[in-house]
Amino acid sequence: MTTPTLRPGGRSARVQESIHSAVRELLEEQDRASVTVPLIAARAGVTPSTIYRRWGDLSALLADVALARMQPDNEPINTGSLRGDITTWAEQYLDEMTSEPGRCMLRDVQAALKPSYCATIIGSQLQTILDRYPDEPKPDVYHLTNLIAAPTVFRILFSEAPLEIEELHRLVEIALSQ
Repeated sequence: MTTPTLRPGGRSARVQESIHSAVRELLEEQDRASVTVPLIAARAGVTPSTIYRRWGDLSALLADVALARMQPDNEPINTGSLRGDITTWAEQYLDEMTSEPGRCMLRDVQAALKPSYCATIIGSQLQTILDRYPDEPKPDVYHLTNLIAAPTVFRILFSEAPLEIEELHRLVEIALSQ
């Protein structure tokens, strides 16, 4: 007898999408502090125990929704040059993450102790860019992450003001000049 496996797109995926949709809708409609597991469950048409069984608590669910939203829809923009691609990616990342929804996503992921997932998403985006230019000398993903993404996220989460665009451009120059 074989153990049944979860079917991609099956009932489990539909339940997850229903819960994720409920979270997104509720966060758009009301203050974050008033969103609760029972409220989400009622909106999604499931019992609270379904949410607790799958995610454990509200912060883990919020982080999961945030991580799903952070997953890029498209590959990074191809400008035709490594410098252009990295600069465009960095500007877009700064813009998205300094928005209120972006800040909330970063905080949710941080609260659920899932920052490695963010690093994986960022690393994948940067590797896609680097792979476009196989014949150019270039830094590795780790270097770009440390010199561009890390200061950007730090300033968004822990500073009174995010990076200014000029500061971001300087970081890109530094990262590409080494």
